[in-house]
Amino acid sequence: MLYLPREEGQGLVEYALILVLVAIVVIVILTVLGPTIGNVFSSINRSLRLQ
Repeated sequence: MLYLPREEGQGLVEYALILVLVAIVVIVILTVLGPTIGNVFSSINRSLRLQ
């Protein structure tokens, strides 16, 4: 029978790396689009106050 390496811990590390990459992408997107999103909410807030 062939030697089969144990890969139990490897799956957890892969999931952790994917989670870190997703978190980095979300942080970059929020950093880039943050001011734009803030302006949209400010505009909505101003228009609701005027009515």
